[in-house]
Amino acid sequence: MTFNLFTNLPSDLPDELSTTLLEASNLRIERIVSHGHASPEGFWYDQDEHEWVMVLQGAARLQLEGRTVDLGPGDHINLPAHTKHRVEWTTADQPTIWLAIFYKPQAPPTFDIRAANG
Repeated sequence: MTFNLFTNLPSDLPDELSTTLLEASNLRIERIVSHGHASPEGFWYDQDEHEWVMVLQGAARLQLEGRTVDLGPGDHINLPAHTKHRVEWTTADQPTIWLAIFYKPQAPPTFDIRAANG
């Protein structure tokens, strides 16, 4: 089955729309559509997963702890797990289409010194 990231955009979007495109045990890829949306006042995302996100269309401003990042088409950012962030605004005159890849932090390798030394 094929899916075009720029089609099937609802004309009335009361809430941000997230569509899961692919999901595996340590990975999830989503298309997110915003249209003038922003995070609620005082709300901060604090996720257990890393998130790499790219704006494909439109524009947005992310607020991170201590800095602000403006994103336009082609701009992307990687947000390590537990990086507090919020969407300050997205364009109201056209949909902002995001491609988001969520991936789980890798556990550090374990090594049993007793087993290695016999």
